[in-house]
Amino acid sequence: MAWRALGNKGLRVSHTILQGHTLGSASASCFEDAVISVSASFRCFSDFSSMSLWQGASYRKHLSDQTLLRCFHSSTALLARGDGQFGLKTPKREKYVRRENRTQPPVEAPYVPPKVKTVTKSSVDKTINIFEGMTIVELAKHTGESLSSLQDILLNVGEKVESEFDPLSIDIAELVSMELGVNVRRRHSDEGAKLLARPPVITVMGHVDHGKTSLLDALRQTSLVEKEAGGITQHLGAFVVSMPSGSSITFLDTPGHAAFSAMRARGAAVTDIVVLVVAADDGVMPQTREAMSHATSANVPVVVAINKCDKPAADPERVKLQLASEGLLLEEMGGDVQVVEVSAVKKSGLDRLEEALLLQAELMDLKAPIDGPAQAYVVEARLDRGRGPLATAIVKAGTLVCGQYVVVGSEWGRIRALRDMVGKMTDLATPAMPIEIEGLKGLPMAGDDIVVVDSEERARMLSMGRKRKSEQDRLRRISEGRTEIEESSEKQEVVERVELPIIVKADVQGTVQAVTDALKSLNSPQVFVNIVHVGVGPVYQSDIDLAQACGACIVGFNVKNPPSSVTQAATRASIQIKTHRVIYHLLEDMGSLIVHKAPGTTETQVAGEAQVLNIFELKGRSKSKGDDVKIAGCRVIDGQVTRSSTMRLLRSGEVMFEGSCASLKREKQDVETVGKGNECGLVIRDWDDFQVGDIIQCLEQVVRKPKFISSESGAVRIEC
Repeated sequence: MAWRALGNKGLRVSHTILQGHTLGSASASCFEDAVISVSASFRCFSDFSSMSLWQGASYRKHLSDQTLLRCFHSSTALLARGDGQFGLKTPKREKYVRRENRTQPPVEAPYVPPKVKTVTKSSVDKTINIFEGMTIVELAKHTGESLSSLQDILLNVGEKVESEFDPLSIDIAELVSMELGVNVRRRHSDEGAKLLARPPVITVMGHVDHGKTSLLDALRQTSLVEKEAGGITQHLGAFVVSMPSGSSITFLDTPGHAAFSAMRARGAAVTDIVVLVVAADDGVMPQTREAMSHATSANVPVVVAINKCDKPAADPERVKLQLASEGLLLEEMGGDVQVVEVSAVKKSGLDRLEEALLLQAELMDLKAPIDGPAQAYVVEARLDRGRGPLATAIVKAGTLVCGQYVVVGSEWGRIRALRDMVGKMTDLATPAMPIEIEGLKGLPMAGDDIVVVDSEERARMLSMGRKRKSEQDRLRRISEGRTEIEESSEKQEVVERVELPIIVKADVQGTVQAVTDALKSLNSPQVFVNIVHVGVGPVYQSDIDLAQACGACIVGFNVKNPPSSVTQAATRASIQIKTHRVIYHLLEDMGSLIVHKAPGTTETQVAGEAQVLNIFELKGRSKSKGDDVKIAGCRVIDGQVTRSSTMRLLRSGEVMFEGSCASLKREKQDVETVGKGNECGLVIRDWDDFQVGDIIQCLEQVVRKPKFISSESGAVRIEC
């Protein structure tokens, strides 16, 4: 009944609403829609029939006619709603609080996982072999990377490959490998190439001052040894010698000093035969053994030349026994190593040496392809003021032609001129021919390979890639060195160590490396030799500015004396410039500087000893003078006793006490020092338990400096 009455009232209210409003131009359809909306609104009330809200009298009173009228007249949009709760307040929208650690993605932004990208890991210890014509599949197998990664890198370097089985050039294979951080080793094949006989490349090695350069001078009728500073070879030289038989042989002369070990290793790497020169009056020496090890590691045959056989103290048989004991199998003892006794001064035995070398070369059947791009090896590099960077190289295969684009290590350039060792211009260089290359953009390193490329763009790209790879390797070595230093410092005690910055300037690139390695060998726990800069050429004003910025010392080896303006600038800036022409003098000078700069180690040593003969006691002293005192009457039996030193009391060989000296008197006079054989009275602070026969030692702190040690072979070191 209540619902029916309410429904009738609702209909009357709706009828009143429709009559009270002017319809105007409203159509009949709009009127029907309004009636339908009102009917739908009343149907919503039937859903509340089971609710307890309508059972109470207070709620019946609340839902009166006026309330319903107010609800219906509040909004026309409300009339059309069929899902609203009339009479109830709309809940307020809560404030949005951002959650920091959201684990679920927002509903309005569905989560899309990112595309996983292949990250190429740097394989710094991995070296692969690359060759001309290798496919992407083969390169992926060698590097261990996916085909898609290699194809992306090929697109980045500008190489378009349609199929994964298309051949790649050796330059592109190297670029891709460098992008992956993999070291490469170029392999060249001689299949299908025309091979022709070539002259042998022979390296003369041995100990310092055993007559290597003198032997070469005797072979080619020159006197190069007179031009060498100090009478010793300090560069790696290449020469072509025409033998009396009409054959041509390329010789490499290596220094014998211990500092030039890298030069000897480079000579053994490019050579076909090693001539081991041993002095008959000196025998096998350290650099002789080192040359043998270089030849063995390079798998190069050895021909022994026993020099200085004209001297009275010469004993070739003793030298042969020493060589055999070092593991060298001589022909006289059933081996395959030829031994020739020669004399560079008397020029005796040179024909037998030539015959042995040509026989060894004939047995090796040395051949090389003439056609195709050249493969060459840099043995030395220098900087000429008028011609720029110059590289001395030996062609291993192919033909090097003037005008070609080449990549030498991390440098590149276009060959502007080729010169032989006499200085004569030439248009091309054939295998086993030493030449000097002009036209490089920068100074290469001694030992770099020379690669011929097709275009300037390819040369630039390959050079940039090698520079980037070398910089990454350098930074990695620095970080590994720091890590090792940190680990060692955690395990060991911290030792005071000073830094000695050095700038090295030399005449050629190989000498720069040799001097740098020799100076680094002078590192010690007390002094760190830091090579901040190296360069080829004389000392310039820029070197003075750099030395002033980092407090470095400048070392010039075999360079011209700096001009007066540079010398005056160095004097004003208190910068030392040390120039030398002989490696012995350079290392001795720098060793003395390092010893002087080293802080040294503080050690405690016994400066003197005194024996207690009697004990005296002073009693009844006033408070101002202190308590009773016991004085040890002693006689100095060794060294001297000093008042300012620390005293150590020994009783039956056991240390009883260590402390400072409070008073030292001799014949009632305060003294500072008492020498051996004299008697004195001694008081030790905070100790009065003396006994006759005790030994009192006088201790003093001394600073012990390291020592510079040079061996007969020329090797140097700092001994702390």
